[in-house]
Amino acid sequence: MLNNYKSLIFRSAPLIYIMLAVFLFGCARKNHEYKSPNYYSLNNPYIIKLPSELDNISGITYYRKDNSLFAESDEKGCLYKILLNKPTDIRKWKFSHKRDYEDIVLHDSVFYILNNNGDIVTLSLMNDSLASHEYTFPENGKYEFESLYYDDTLHKLVLMCKDCDIDKKNTVSTYSFDTQQFTYSSACVIDAKNLPETNTPTSVRFKPSAASINPVTGELYILSSANKLLVIAERSGKVKNVYHLDPELFNQPEGIAFTPNGGMFISNEAGTGEPATILFYQYKKDNK
Repeated sequence: MLNNYKSLIFRSAPLIYIMLAVFLFGCARKNHEYKSPNYYSLNNPYIIKLPSELDNISGITYYRKDNSLFAESDEKGCLYKILLNKPTDIRKWKFSHKRDYEDIVLHDSVFYILNNNGDIVTLSLMNDSLASHEYTFPENGKYEFESLYYDDTLHKLVLMCKDCDIDKKNTVSTYSFDTQQFTYSSACVIDAKNLPETNTPTSVRFKPSAASINPVTGELYILSSANKLLVIAERSGKVKNVYHLDPELFNQPEGIAFTPNGGMFISNEAGTGEPATILFYQYKKDNK
């Protein structure tokens, strides 16, 4: 019994830091009548408030060695480290001039940062300094991206169109980036014709703002800030479930990341009179 208890504490260690951040810098919200996916309660996050430096926080990625998050902010060209037990005490490294950076992935000790035109910057952090290289998206025409994630079955990064001319109103194209060959190629197409808020004559197309693979369920989680939706899909792009997001909680959801045991982080840009936030959802089997 004692060994089981110690094992539980060890597996839950990252949550201790997150809970501390909640008590110091945020609070749990009251329940709202919004449907939630299995294993999570979207109505009851732990809220971590961020300093003004991160008002335009976009993508986030989890760093398991010290239970922190790395992030990037639109147009600043900086890499940020957010300590979950001290979220106002951020660290940053300048890597580029002003551009529209939208998402970040940490894979095999390398950071991959997505520019909205599809270009990818790689960053290696060595002795507190950054080594960087940029890879240019090869297609011509209008291509706008905000979502980048790593698919461990493809062994590639995946870029998801937000607004690309090749897409019809109800499709979302994706591209892959080979982290060994540093080459781009076409990937799956997401069929969005049956998504709510996107399938009426006056509605806008589905516009993903962030995406990540849930490491426990293996499903693809896609956020859309414009549509205020969380979409859960198969890795092939086939949509399984759709959830409306409470605009009081999700002011502008631009980033999503998971812990290895399924804990889910969602970042929000700042709103009028409200700071940028990170919402944390513990993975709970009994929510199913």
